[in-house]
Amino acid sequence: MISVAIDGPSGAGKSSLAKRLAKELGYVYVDTGAMYRAIGLYVLRAGLNPGDCQQVESVLNQIQIELRYQDGAQRVLLCGEDVSEAIRQEQVGMATSALAAYPSVRAFLLDLQRNMAKSHNVLMDGRDIGTVILPNATLKIFLTASATARAKRRLLELEQKGEQATFETVLKDIEQRDEQDMNRKEAPLRRAEDAVLVDTSDLDFEQSFTALRDLILQRVAQGQAKEE
Repeated sequence: MISVAIDGPSGAGKSSLAKRLAKELGYVYVDTGAMYRAIGLYVLRAGLNPGDCQQVESVLNQIQIELRYQDGAQRVLLCGEDVSEAIRQEQVGMATSALAAYPSVRAFLLDLQRNMAKSHNVLMDGRDIGTVILPNATLKIFLTASATARAKRRLLELEQKGEQATFETVLKDIEQRDEQDMNRKEAPLRRAEDAVLVDTSDLDFEQSFTALRDLILQRVAQGQAKEE
């Protein structure tokens, strides 16, 4: 099986690019961040504090997460409910950043994530895919962009959804997420030693897509040549 791991900070465009790449290449797209966000949504709905590890752990055995694919798009089910849109709320993202650091939460999802890569060609994005989830991935990519560039993109997404926000607020949220993700004790955000660094600060979506697609096709071709 071919596995592509794409890691990087919040707002780097991992999910959007991974979805497009998976569709074109015929791979299964696995959005690990959506799984963590589903847990974050459950915790918030339960009125619990995502910053309290014991509170989060107390409800893990009540949570059921399933990924389904409809017309090539991934849908996230939380205890049977489609929460694909609900998990994208800003407050869910902040809650997720806190609880994603807990070893119990990561262990809860680890087997589910790895099993997907055993039975399908997958393209998986997150923050510790190449370092923890798929350490033997066919290709590891560390996708990044400046905080300013990521904030501009995120603000545009929010405006297109009709949500109100300011550039300063979005930038502050991204910088806070970066701080949390890079300094958490469990599986912090970092570039794997053998990951290819791709900085999209000065690239638009199509340019970023082409760069990643070419990387993947090149690595797959190299692998096939070795087998022959």
